[in-house]
Amino acid sequence: MKPLVLTFLSVLFLVSCVSETKPLSEVERWEEQASAIEIIRDDYGVPHIYGKTDADAVFGLLYAQCEDDFNRVEQNYIWATGRLAEVEGEEALYSDLRAKLFMTEEEAKANYEKSPDWLKKLCDAFADGVNYYLYTHPEVKPKLLTRFEPWMPMYFSEGSIGGDIERIRTSKIKAFYEGNMELPKSELIAIEKTEEMAEPQGSNGIAISGDLTESGNAMLLINPHTSFYFRGEVHVVSEEGLNAYGAVTWGQFFVYQGFNEKTGWMHTSTYTDVMDEFKENITSLDGNVLYQYGEELRPVEVSEITLKYKSGAGLKEKMFPAYRTHHGPITHMEDGMWTASAMMWEPVKALEQSFVRTKKEGYKGFREMMDIRTNSSNNTVYADAEGNIAYFHGNFVPKRDVSFDYSKPVEGWNPKTDWQGLHTVDENILVLNPENGWIQNCNSTPYTSALEFSPNKADYPYYMSRDQENFRGIHAINLLKDKEGYTLDTLIELAHDPYLPAFKALIPGLIKAYYMHDDRNPKLREAIAELANWDFKTSKASVAMTLAHFYGTQYYKEGKYPDGLIPMERVQYWGSISPNGEKLRIFEHIIDQLTADFGTWKIPWGEVNRYQRLNGAIKQTFDDEKPSVAVGFASGRWGALAAYGARYKTEGVKKIYGTRGNSFVAAVEFGDKVKAKTILAGGQSGNPSSPHFDDQTQKYINVAWKDAAYYKSDVLQRAKETYSPGNRR
Repeated sequence: MKPLVLTFLSVLFLVSCVSETKPLSEVERWEEQASAIEIIRDDYGVPHIYGKTDADAVFGLLYAQCEDDFNRVEQNYIWATGRLAEVEGEEALYSDLRAKLFMTEEEAKANYEKSPDWLKKLCDAFADGVNYYLYTHPEVKPKLLTRFEPWMPMYFSEGSIGGDIERIRTSKIKAFYEGNMELPKSELIAIEKTEEMAEPQGSNGIAISGDLTESGNAMLLINPHTSFYFRGEVHVVSEEGLNAYGAVTWGQFFVYQGFNEKTGWMHTSTYTDVMDEFKENITSLDGNVLYQYGEELRPVEVSEITLKYKSGAGLKEKMFPAYRTHHGPITHMEDGMWTASAMMWEPVKALEQSFVRTKKEGYKGFREMMDIRTNSSNNTVYADAEGNIAYFHGNFVPKRDVSFDYSKPVEGWNPKTDWQGLHTVDENILVLNPENGWIQNCNSTPYTSALEFSPNKADYPYYMSRDQENFRGIHAINLLKDKEGYTLDTLIELAHDPYLPAFKALIPGLIKAYYMHDDRNPKLREAIAELANWDFKTSKASVAMTLAHFYGTQYYKEGKYPDGLIPMERVQYWGSISPNGEKLRIFEHIIDQLTADFGTWKIPWGEVNRYQRLNGAIKQTFDDEKPSVAVGFASGRWGALAAYGARYKTEGVKKIYGTRGNSFVAAVEFGDKVKAKTILAGGQSGNPSSPHFDDQTQKYINVAWKDAAYYKSDVLQRAKETYSPGNRR
């Protein structure tokens, strides 16, 4: 019996040892999760991440993003969490205050804690993936964030280039919180003029029915216009049903613009009214701050926000009072009154919608996902393998009393101005399988999204959308109508059509003005003839394109126009009704400017319109003396679908260097198997020493898109590196 007793004691000892095993350390836990993840880099450096669970896939996705551009991952969270001033100094305080007015760190933590378990696991994996990257790359020195926390994604819950919060001007916040003042009208006008001059933001989404394609399969053009390098290209897969390919905004754990095997989604910035301002009638009583609401006085919620900012070699602190009514935080003054800003702020639901979107297969599931109604800043253009095409104009749309004008601040003390819940998805503007066989949205009116099969403006409240067309929308419609037999290549060709409808509206008026008089300025004769022989198409070799761009840009700077005209109507006005003397004076100015800058006005567009990427800085600097590449594309302002423009420049440079427009773009065909072609401006990596820093530049310029490797067999065929996080050689 002794052997039996010994065996029993041995088992007891082993069980005891197991029960006393220490829990894994954080590093051991990271290493264990990393071992279950595979990252395959293809021939363009695109990471294909495979994990057993969604959380594994998120861990690997964040690790891969940090490998490609930790600088941008960190910067997005420095900004989103309201800590920009700690890096950039006192001038950034009001960006930080704006973030904290809507959610403090304590509130972000509380939102994380109340998240469903599956979402908390993804947030944990987000933080673990970044922190493991920093652990395995001690040579990387963050500017500020040495540790990432799982509550941080609450601040950055949808991937738009300009989320709702950025519509609130920090200059107004500064005027109020520094001196209880209203921003002077003259300063506001100057800000609006600067914004008007800036390269337009926006995107194109086009869905094509199988009735119009050569294969009989539906197609989707995913064509966001962002700042260059704003998103990386990724493919993320798990054994829990995730298999999404597309563009991820640096630091987020979901594919924002992209597709899975059965479904594709493209977001365009919306003109749906999703934010409102409420003027509050404030009074003070016994030391308490109160605001009127109907017949009652309610207490204003008052708190303090302490922010740090860089000063010299150290940090200083500044404390701000923070005020909130039931409408939202007080952000500025309007008409001498405290004004609260109301917008969608449900970070848990927004994160949930952003992630589950990527796993939906088919219209039914996608439509159910849209019922979450937190995709506030965007429209969605959709296509799927079942053959459906659809367009959702907005998603989060508050119900309002239409007797009030919500394009201006409304009376917060009148309960009738309050939001009355949300419109359902069915009540929102929706297009599904229109008879014409295509849908387009180029940040233009939804009421021309499918020609005669578009929604009827009269069927919706006025605040659902501005009925505002633009030259990109006109261009897209003219290309799409009466066309069929699409392939991926012809869809890509359509997306790069060189015709610029804005110049068809602008240039003939200049030519007419020149020839109206006998005493024609001889200095302009040859240049006018160049424009008169132009077909309004952009190309590297076109001198007329150079003349037209600089002429149109100068008109934006100084051209007069009647109040109330939208940008497209202004160009039409300048091309027709504006005084002939004004047209000729502006044109002579740009002839002189080009001659002074380049020695001649006869400069082909590609010589002045350039692509240059010298380093991995978030805001690039440019140098006319250093290598750059000719680009034949043009600004979306002029109606170019393949937008290419400059939102900023380096002081002293004469040439134009692109900073935004087409960045990540994809053309997708759905069928028994999904097929796609994609391109990035520059390349996947932000590291100048990487072969993938600029390996897509010429393909981007030459419209030679690469095939996307979606299926594992294709990924393996193109694999250049395979590793687990922490084990890359």
